[in-house]
Amino acid sequence: MVLPFDRYVRFDELTAALQAFAAEHAHLVTLEQYGTSFEGRPLWLVAMTDAATGEAHTKPAYWVDANIHAVEVTGGAAALYLLHHLATANERNDVATLEALRTRTFYVVPRVNPDGVEAALADSPVYRRSSMRPWPWRDRHQWPGLVEHDINGDGRVLTMRIVDPNGAWMPHADDQRVMVPVPVDGVVAAGVLRYRLLAEGTIEGYDGFTVPRPRAPESLDMNRNFPAGWGSTTRGAGEHPLSEPEIDALVRAVVARPNVCGYNAFHTSGGVLLRPSSTHSDSSLPSTDVWVWKELGARGTALTSYPVHSVYEDFTWDKTETMSGAADDWAYEHLGLFGWTTEFWDVVFAATGVRSSTDIWYIGPSVADELAIARWCDSNGGNYLPWEPFDHPQLGRVEIGGMDWFNVMTNPPLHLLVDEIKPHADFAVFQALASPCLEIISALATPLADGVWQVDVAIANTGWLPTQISAHATKNRLVLPVIAELALPVGVEIVGGVNRVQLGQLEGRSGFRIDGGSRNDGTPDRALARWLVRTADVTGIVATASHQRAGSVQCAVVAAG
Repeated sequence: MVLPFDRYVRFDELTAALQAFAAEHAHLVTLEQYGTSFEGRPLWLVAMTDAATGEAHTKPAYWVDANIHAVEVTGGAAALYLLHHLATANERNDVATLEALRTRTFYVVPRVNPDGVEAALADSPVYRRSSMRPWPWRDRHQWPGLVEHDINGDGRVLTMRIVDPNGAWMPHADDQRVMVPVPVDGVVAAGVLRYRLLAEGTIEGYDGFTVPRPRAPESLDMNRNFPAGWGSTTRGAGEHPLSEPEIDALVRAVVARPNVCGYNAFHTSGGVLLRPSSTHSDSSLPSTDVWVWKELGARGTALTSYPVHSVYEDFTWDKTETMSGAADDWAYEHLGLFGWTTEFWDVVFAATGVRSSTDIWYIGPSVADELAIARWCDSNGGNYLPWEPFDHPQLGRVEIGGMDWFNVMTNPPLHLLVDEIKPHADFAVFQALASPCLEIISALATPLADGVWQVDVAIANTGWLPTQISAHATKNRLVLPVIAELALPVGVEIVGGVNRVQLGQLEGRSGFRIDGGSRNDGTPDRALARWLVRTADVTGIVATASHQRAGSVQCAVVAAG
């Protein structure tokens, strides 16, 4: 196995593995650097397609990226597994994947944020939301508050508990490791201690009494830095859209590849497939687009078991404080693509068989869920720890223990990792094959008179999605039309008209479902380009049909009959 998708790897191992993978599969793989991180690490992009049937940029493409958030390393493993899945399609005789490689391209970025991931995977880890860039002060002045890091040298960042008669937490009666809320009335049984909880770490600017919640740099969030609904009031959004070099490079890399027809960002956690919008209700989106997302999502759920949710409708706690500036919103709003955010891993589901609440990001797991997770951990990695005393340099006597969030809530234990990520490769292949795809059905020349020929080129979109992808793209004119033109040998000329013909957009098979009740499809998926040329012989004339999303195809013109 060249690609290490069964564990969480540091950057140097990732780089070496990608280079070896590209060398081993040169007929399928191109590896390139599309940018540089804040700390100077290369940002790697893998393009995969069957080179025998055309270069990557000539085919409709599907984009996957991972690890924009530092601790969400499952996404990076899933991206590597997708590459492995594509490369081994022939060994499995996987007809769908082989067809996708023949007719489509996959662009995969296994690690958007190498700096933050490197810190999270260090022997003594430091957890950041995303970037390691100093923010908001560029001189590295720290914002007052608790800075999460490993202070006792055990290679984990756990929770500290401090005895506090006014604390909001107390141990669960059935499992002393599990901390539960003090009742609303504040009444606890005699002898039960109350505690204040803090993430493991040290406190910048500690005054001996108060501990501010940190604002920066821990909260700088690259997935709020995209130019889609960006706002300075969104936590972690940065100074301006694309202020982070990693996001600036990513956006430019996607835009430089206009053949991208779909977008999926790999995150953790929750065990859900999230879709836009993050800022608008479904009722404000084109109804056709909502329907397409549901159709694609139904297959995603069937393949992965993950339910589909709208971020705004289902995962936004306060509809007046939306999560703007996200990658999938940008892909939809600016490019007209159907974007997804895959949130891998739901430990609540693993422990209880019931999916996490859609409010879990805001209020955490329930007491019953937390207790079930602790018991589940005892037989799946032991990452729910007893409380151990520690002399904190600022707080004095504390205890460190509880859930290892990185290895329990955020990422699955390694023995479950591959089974968790495998089905998502099939979902990526499915979505790639749903993209629009141009084909030239025929290219015929019919002789008229005086050496003039009528050249008819029949063009079709044989994919499921229309060439413009979405109704939003149509409404906002985000996609250029299909064009057809002829490559003419010396001495052949167009008689009247122009060579380069614009043919508008072509419907896909999805369009026949929207008005399916009529059972009268017509041919909105087809176009006929026609020229008159003067020549003695049509040999050597080549027709080309191209579209920025749906690819570019060529066909030699032949005499009719």
